[in-house]
Amino acid sequence: MAANDTGHSGLDLDLVAASLRADSGDVETFVEALAAKLEQAVPRATSVERRRDGMFGPKRVRRIAVDTGRVRLELNAAGTSIQTTCARLSGGIVLKSEEVPTDVWLRALAEALADQARESETTRQALERLLNG
Repeated sequence: MAANDTGHSGLDLDLVAASLRADSGDVETFVEALAAKLEQAVPRATSVERRRDGMFGPKRVRRIAVDTGRVRLELNAAGTSIQTTCARLSGGIVLKSEEVPTDVWLRALAEALADQARESETTRQALERLLNG
């Protein structure tokens, strides 16, 4: 699929990726916003782990995992640094997992979400709300 090909889902992958990167200037804000967007858009495929900073500090996102059945995309956050990995799955078993740059991870995430949107009207509508909201 070409980068600007919307396919029959009506979603533009570049718009999805841009929306996900919108808050990337501040890593903590970016991670929190990404987790919230994914939990809203694809709640069944998204797992978010939050931990409290200190005894009374706010809970912060430490891990985001999106599992589409074919691909598992994971983001681990520690303060101002993030680590992103992509894993290919078969029957729920990881065949290959590799650390990738954040931009590559965001692109893979956008493609995985677009694939899900083509298969599910509910997911497509949720992604359109994510892009427009």
